[in-house]
Amino acid sequence: MVKLLKVHGSENKFFILDQTLLETPLSDPELKFLAINLCENILNGADGLLVIDTSENCLGKMRVINADGSEAKMCGNGLRTVSRYLSDKYQLNDFQVETMESNLNVTRAEDFYDGVPAFSVEISPISFSKNDLPFSYKNLDEMIDEKVPEFLPGQTFSAVAVPNPHLISFVDKVVPDDLGTLGKRLNSPNEYFPEGVNVSFCKILDNNKLFVQTYERGVGFTNACGTGMSATSLVFALLHSGKFDPDKDISVYNPGGMVRTKIKINHIKESSKIRLIGNATFTHEINVPEFNLHRNNLNDLEISKTGEESSYQNFVNSINDNQ
Repeated sequence: MVKLLKVHGSENKFFILDQTLLETPLSDPELKFLAINLCENILNGADGLLVIDTSENCLGKMRVINADGSEAKMCGNGLRTVSRYLSDKYQLNDFQVETMESNLNVTRAEDFYDGVPAFSVEISPISFSKNDLPFSYKNLDEMIDEKVPEFLPGQTFSAVAVPNPHLISFVDKVVPDDLGTLGKRLNSPNEYFPEGVNVSFCKILDNNKLFVQTYERGVGFTNACGTGMSATSLVFALLHSGKFDPDKDISVYNPGGMVRTKIKINHIKESSKIRLIGNATFTHEINVPEFNLHRNNLNDLEISKTGEESSYQNFVNSINDNQ
């Protein structure tokens, strides 16, 4: 039997599969179809499958298979849950995890609430270059606080890769219909972002206090997007210095809860530093025969709850009371 985990970071939900425990690792096509099946049909679905493999230089390697079977370069919320899994497995609290673009430092953080474990993870690399997103709009090499009436009139947009590509707009009010319409458009064949893009709208609530909602490439609306909140925090610090205190963490609220980000701005903006701090909650354990995994057969599952979700909901209620 193989144990999968159902997990979440700010209710951004995933399944974790540790391939190092399998007799025969799944092939890429097997992983793709397993991710689609899990995310559509098991435990009310999820946003992706997080795959743990061995790494030559780090404690483990994380791959991110989206709900539609595509592969993402990184996932901030997912990285926290993988970090907790590896921390528990190897009894280490400070180590590196290999991702598609870079090796990232992760550390166990102070619990967010009683029964709500938390991790702090590095988010990098950072690029504003049109080639790294990629994007094409007029003759711009970077898109920073630009009016783009072709997207939405009256709003400005900034594009940054961390390394997932993000398009960010600061708004007086987050209108989900506008966000969804733009997100769907820019993740269908279009002339601006040929590979698609994660789209986030952000309302500034107060100094170092944001609300962010994201339409995620390969997924759609998510309760939270870790790299989206990280990218938004960076752009917030760059564009709204009067509202940004560099000596304090930024509280980033989202439909699934809240995370904190730590931003250190460098005069070369691509050399700035981002850390994402938030919950790493395990909600279910799932046992399945390895034979069935290879055949994408999820009819014979043994599922048990961990009990951690009630603690997380108590945390959400506490931040809602204080918001």
